Amino acid sequence: MRLLEIVLAAASLVGVVSAEVKPLPLPKSCTGVSSARYSLTAASGWSVTKIAGGLKQVRTVIWDTEGNMLVLQNTKGLSVHTFGADGCVSSTTMLISGGGLNHGLAISPDGKTLYASSETTVYSWDYDAVTRKTSNQKTVVQGMARGIHSSRTIMVVKKDPRFLLVQVGSNSNLDMPTASKEAGRANIKIFDVSKAPSGGWQFNTQGETFGYGLRNEIGFVEDPNGVVWGVENSGDDFTRTENGQRRDIHTNNPAEKLNNLGDPLTTRNAFYGYPTCFSVWDPSNFPNTALKTGSHFVIAPNSTFTDASCNALAIPPRLTFQAHSAPIWNTFDTDAKNMYVTFHGSWNRQPATGFKVVQIPFTKKADGSYDPVAPADSTKGYNDIWSVANPGSCTANGLTNSNCIRLTASAWDPAGRGLFVGSDNSAEGEIFILSPPK
Repeated sequence: MRLLEIVLAAASLVGVVSAEVKPLPLPKSCTGVSSARYSLTAASGWSVTKIAGGLKQVRTVIWDTEGNMLVLQNTKGLSVHTFGADGCVSSTTMLISGGGLNHGLAISPDGKTLYASSETTVYSWDYDAVTRKTSNQKTVVQGMARGIHSSRTIMVVKKDPRFLLVQVGSNSNLDMPTASKEAGRANIKIFDVSKAPSGGWQFNTQGETFGYGLRNEIGFVEDPNGVVWGVENSGDDFTRTENGQRRDIHTNNPAEKLNNLGDPLTTRNAFYGYPTCFSVWDPSNFPNTALKTGSHFVIAPNSTFTDASCNALAIPPRLTFQAHSAPIWNTFDTDAKNMYVTFHGSWNRQPATGFKVVQIPFTKKADGSYDPVAPADSTKGYNDIWSVANPGSCTANGLTNSNCIRLTASAWDPAGRGLFVGSDNSAEGEIFILSPPK
């Protein structure tokens, strides 16, 4: 594939296709950008360049039609960054300041409409990529509940940009009311923003439910067919009560998930298990059962609701990750041969885990669909490409305080340089380019 074709393919996957996005070189370093704050180890053949630093809690990175990088910095706002001929950032401007913006960021395929979210509200703006200016702010969705999971991931449906996916996580570890899709939490809803009333759609009572039973589906991305793949943060501090015996299983269970969420233009009301059904990572915690990695289980099986009930009721994950890895964002490379996931890192496990970027090999099947190479019961379905040398030594006090990097944004570069990843460690917000082996 020629370089221009690679660039255009990458741009298509991130929702932007423009002949103006020209290839850029990969710099080894950039003037004025400090060294990486924390030491990490890259897989063989991968190179790493810190492209930006001194930011505040980087959560999301996307590109506009001119190849400018848009960065959502939690509570600070939305910044726009241009690149020079050397591949380094040449200018940085705050596009939108404050407003409580904390995570969600998306752009329409034509690049003319920008969306961003606070904990309670999704806003839209008219956007001019040439002048890097916004205008005509509107509220398109409002009334999202506050809770322990405050991020609100949003995504424009490429096949029909009238539709916007909006995610809300649970507001507690076991948010029992979310067993009902009407609860307005632990779900993803879809809204026709072209018909949004003045003041925006009400999240809880309007729109349609794309999927529910999703404890905190904090990252999701479309494959080339428009099927959405999400990564889910599962529960903490779990015990399992069975036959009157309570057993601590929290170190290695429940698993974090990779979910095939379906086509947003056709899928509705799909149920993925939370808050009653969870996925196995380590089957040794479930003796005398047939459960295996990826199976669903209940934390207190009884005569009327069992592990079998869950496996009949809830859609299983397509793949699972080590418990407490905290997957934050996921993205595909140019031809969807691999998915990349950033792991924020654990607080509820000793020794700690996560604090890395992983690669999930994908394949295009005979029917044209995309799917991970590994079987659903695999614990080896992904590879580390950039990680803390000793994650067990990492601490995670609060959401962003840590003595290790806290990885967030994951996005493939339309200018052909590789994978952009962010960190929201409160000590410094950083952005890196991970360039794959040639």
